[in-house]
Amino acid sequence: MLNKVILMGRLTRDPELRYTQNNTPVTSFTVAVDRRFKRSGDQQQQQQQTADFIDVVAWRNTAEFVTKWFTKGRMIIVVGYLQTRSWQDKDGNNRKSTEVVAEEVQFGESKRAAERDNRQGYGLPAYDMPDDDRPYDSFGDRSYSGALPASDFEDITDDDDELPF
Repeated sequence: MLNKVILMGRLTRDPELRYTQNNTPVTSFTVAVDRRFKRSGDQQQQQQQTADFIDVVAWRNTAEFVTKWFTKGRMIIVVGYLQTRSWQDKDGNNRKSTEVVAEEVQFGESKRAAERDNRQGYGLPAYDMPDDDRPYDSFGDRSYSGALPASDFEDITDDDDELPF
């Protein structure tokens, strides 16, 4: 069975770091993810855009990373799994919550993009992020940039006799 969620959207509020009784870091936040749908009008189809607001919880190093580097309005990429839990509210009513448990978090925009958005009036702060466009992942490492060093490539000849298939 498979339970994997990948989201890209903007934070709706600043994440706050909390600690469990065992001193485990945890944060929860909401990601606004654009959703496109077509709505039929009188004679023509109109495309409208709305957002889904997805609750996310992050634990340990991922929680610390999110609260250190992300604020309201910042673009975030979350990879994790969907979790449903049951609980009772203060009136004793049974409730269910569905949320994404973040296993990996990355910046959804570069420092340059955040600065550009800030100059254009979106009010997004540009933190001490890397100067290039490669985002950090939730472990503080640079993620794959899409390009490999040239030394990792070798020429392949077109000799069909040596192909294994």
